[in-house]
Amino acid sequence: MCGRFNLIAGPSELSELFAFSITDAPPPRYNIAPTQPISVARIPAGVTDPTLDIMHWGLIPFWAKDPQMGARMINARGETIGEKPAFRNAAKYRRCLIPASGFYEWKKYADRKQPMHIKRRDGKPFAFAGLWEHWQSSDGSEILSCAIITAAASPFMAEIHARMPVVLRPADFGLWLDPLAQKAELVQHLLRQFPDDEMIAEPIGAGVNSPRNDGPEVLKPMEIQGQMTLLDREADHD
Repeated sequence: MCGRFNLIAGPSELSELFAFSITDAPPPRYNIAPTQPISVARIPAGVTDPTLDIMHWGLIPFWAKDPQMGARMINARGETIGEKPAFRNAAKYRRCLIPASGFYEWKKYADRKQPMHIKRRDGKPFAFAGLWEHWQSSDGSEILSCAIITAAASPFMAEIHARMPVVLRPADFGLWLDPLAQKAELVQHLLRQFPDDEMIAEPIGAGVNSPRNDGPEVLKPMEIQGQMTLLDREADHD
C-alpha cells in the first residue's frame, strides 16, 4: 500500500517532470497523510492540456452517499481497478498522476516497525499512477478526490512491504492521462514495478509516525547506533 508520502520538489522540478509549465507549486510537504489535500496532474473534461490541481486524498465514488467513504479509498489495487465499482469508471475516464519526492513504509521486525523512506536514487521527483473522481452532494457542494494505484512489491520493496505504489515512467504519462484510452488493455501494461536499481530505501527516525510532524526533520536518518542494532536483530532472525 501507500499510506504516507512527501512532495518537496519546486515548480521548476515539477515542470520538468510533467513537461508543462507549473508556476504555482504547493509548498513543501514532508509527511502527507490520507484525507489531506494533495497535488494531482490530470486532463479535465473538455481540456486538451494537463493541469495541476489540488484534491482530497481518498477517492469518493461519484455514487457515494457519504463522502467519508473516501477515507477507506486511499489506494486502488492495480490488478482490479477495472472491476471494482469504486474505481471502474475512474479507470476508464479519470486517470491522473500524483507527484512525489518519496514515500514511507514501515519494515516489520520482531519487536518494532522501522520507518523507511523510499525515493529515487537520483533524488528527482516522480509520479504515482492515480485515479480521480468528482463527487457532488445533494446541496450542490463538490469534492475532487483521488487514490494512488498499488501493485505487488518488487524484490527490492518485498523486503519492506508486500505492496508498493505504482511509479510511472515519464514516457508513459501521455498514454496514462489520455482520456481517449478507455480500454483496460491500453493502459494496464503501464502498471508495472519501477526498476529496483533506480530506487533506494533509507531508515529514518520515528518522527514520521505522526502526521503532525511535517517538517524536514522527519527525513533525518536513523542514528548510527540504531542502524547497527537493527542490522544485528535482522541477522539474528535469518
